[in-house]
Amino acid sequence: MPDLKPVEALLPKPTFTTGTPVAGPAGRDLFAEGLLEFLRPAVQQLDSHVHAVRESQVELREQIDNLATELCRINEDQKVALDLDPYVKKLLNARRRVVLVNNILQNAQERLRRLNHSVAKETARRRAMLDSGVYPSGSPSK
Repeated sequence: MPDLKPVEALLPKPTFTTGTPVAGPAGRDLFAEGLLEFLRPAVQQLDSHVHAVRESQVELREQIDNLATELCRINEDQKVALDLDPYVKKLLNARRRVVLVNNILQNAQERLRRLNHSVAKETARRRAMLDSGVYPSGSPSK
């Protein structure tokens, strides 16, 4: 299983402060920072749940492989011909679905990680612009 890093390690550290609403770019940045802080717990919880599901699916896949191997061994050792092939096929089909769901979760987690990285980068860029006193004209993000 690949080394999974929690998304919370990629999120910027909390710096939101309450106070009087500020208009203009500083107000938008303050709002964006507040929104990020509001969403942070949900993102962290989602990431931890995805991580747990992926770990359990890897374990389930291993158990399905072991069971399929054991069924094949039992089938070969039986003196009476038992037709276990349909059960082995069902297990392999279940394993395939587990792998498919795991891949979907892995892709979703990677997109979430990239999105959080982009948000952190944009927040840092805006913070640097605010600190330097340079405000962009036109669209809020380029």
